[in-house]
Amino acid sequence: MSVVCFLTDFGLEDDFVGTCHGVIARIAPEVRVIDITHGIAPQAVLQGALVLRNTVPYTPAGVHLAVVDPDVGGNRRAVAVRSADGRVFVGPDNGLLMLAADELGVAAAHELTEERYRLADVSHTFHARDIFAPAAAHLAAGVPIDALGPAIDPETLVRVEVPKARAGRSQVSATVLDVDRFGNVASNAERAQLEALGIAVGDRVEIRLTLDRYYAVRAETFADAPPGELILYEDSYGLITLAISQGNAARLTGVSPGDELRIATT
Repeated sequence: MSVVCFLTDFGLEDDFVGTCHGVIARIAPEVRVIDITHGIAPQAVLQGALVLRNTVPYTPAGVHLAVVDPDVGGNRRAVAVRSADGRVFVGPDNGLLMLAADELGVAAAHELTEERYRLADVSHTFHARDIFAPAAAHLAAGVPIDALGPAIDPETLVRVEVPKARAGRSQVSATVLDVDRFGNVASNAERAQLEALGIAVGDRVEIRLTLDRYYAVRAETFADAPPGELILYEDSYGLITLAISQGNAARLTGVSPGDELRIATT
């Protein structure tokens, strides 16, 4: 394993990401680090888990270092999880790793307790630097997963629950899962649910929020609508997404991850 794919909620304004890169380079200078994103919303474990799951199929087999860790310094475990295809996921045991790992099949899990594979001084608040990055570097350099600490039962690993959209006779009640930097609003609605309501490409749908209602066109691409028009399309990861052609749907609607979004026939 000579690749570490790195995902966090650290942002790029501070030194956190660069420091972790430095730790990995000191331990395993030959290892390549691929930054998947450091733009996960702060403490947004579910968002991080979804992004990790969505991006794994497009990355090399290796180590996946993921840190979105609201309970750093608390009782949550630090773990490494090996999937059936040989990838190893390193991070906090808070559900962040498990959407991706479970989809591939979990072959083994170990708690990161071995002091040889962490920094000498472990802080209470920067386990990404002191525990997770060293473990990822050693794993990528060839250290076997069972050297990092005792085996744990994979069934005891924390899982996050992805909310399911509910389909009724005339609408789909969905939850906003993510808002990207372009203001596109990804939901948990499924294409099959829209099709069951008879909503096809080109149809007009009503978007019902808590206080407001909007109208959008079911589209396949942004080019299917004139600039400024709301569209509902399936994004590159299969999520039914609300967007504005050449605009920002999140700014218009004011929605955030976790909000309810209902898609209704007109």
